[in-house]
Amino acid sequence: MTLKTTPLNSAHRALGAKMVDFGGWDMPVNYGSQIEEHNAVRTDAGMFDVSHMCVVDLEGANARPFLRALLANNVDKLQVPGKALYSCMLNPEGTVIDDLIVYFFREDWFRLVVNAGTAEKDVAWMRRQNDATGSGLAITQRRDGGDAIALVAVQGPNARARVWQVLPETRAASEAMKPFNVVIVPDTAFGEVMVARTGYTGEDGFELGCPADRVEALWNALVAAGVKPAGLGARDTLRLEAGMNLYGMDMDESVNPLDAGLAWTIDLVSERDFVGKAALQARGQNAQFMGLILREKGGILRAHQRVVAASGAAGEITSGTFSPSMQQAIALARLPMDVAIGDTVHVEIRDKKLAATVVKLPFVRNGKVLAA
Repeated sequence: MTLKTTPLNSAHRALGAKMVDFGGWDMPVNYGSQIEEHNAVRTDAGMFDVSHMCVVDLEGANARPFLRALLANNVDKLQVPGKALYSCMLNPEGTVIDDLIVYFFREDWFRLVVNAGTAEKDVAWMRRQNDATGSGLAITQRRDGGDAIALVAVQGPNARARVWQVLPETRAASEAMKPFNVVIVPDTAFGEVMVARTGYTGEDGFELGCPADRVEALWNALVAAGVKPAGLGARDTLRLEAGMNLYGMDMDESVNPLDAGLAWTIDLVSERDFVGKAALQARGQNAQFMGLILREKGGILRAHQRVVAASGAAGEITSGTFSPSMQQAIALARLPMDVAIGDTVHVEIRDKKLAATVVKLPFVRNGKVLAA
């Protein structure tokens, strides 16, 4: 099978990246030292090629009512152009088709950024819902073709300053911008650039979208400005420390989002109906999504390991790693409803049962360790 490539594939190879098959995409896992890349994001500035993710533009007079019914979070929270919202998109059974970010530009134009591996499924689902509701929207995926948008996430305490160094035209529009906002700057040295203050690392920064044929020049300019390229390895340890879900690991179409710690992204308060609402209300929450810190030596925390509570009830790790920031083994886990913060549970690792402490997420945010 031929792997898909992003417009930055040759740039990664020129930097000596170790490339891996990531869900059918040829992507960099690291450029030499995953730990150095992780620490650069926590202490300075690092960047990730996220062009495998898919930009989807929804245009038409019925864009807002369409999204009001499609998404579990309420797009009516987006009243000021440039605001962004994180949401799940559910199926009628109330489980997660995908998690995504929606950006509001105009009443007739919303932009979604969806996950790489689910993009085709997502767009097909949206088009079916568009036809079923007669919404008449133009739904355009912007990952291929002449109007393709490439995405680069620049993250870290110095990320915004480095971006302004390379894209001075964006500073006036983005300097006062708060998190979960976006602006499009039409005329820069790299063409029209979308600057979004959204990220997936627990650090500040920007996600940049620019024409795919200009992104290699932008990437190289950021490298020259001192931004450290980072691969999938660091991206995973950073997001896990930040307590952020990964689709396909922490939730998918078999998972009730209430059991994945995503209740805050689901509006069950308003009278608004949305796909999956009735099933979600009928199922309710059956597990808690919490953090674990391993307290005994002898193993590393990994997905699918069984977690046994003091009551004997069992849960499961969904994502686990060794935290470079904490120098401890940590995990995200779906745990029984009788477990509380501070409890000791036991993780089954091969033939051992090792003690771990249940902690509140996140583990690390803005360079600071919050869980101990």
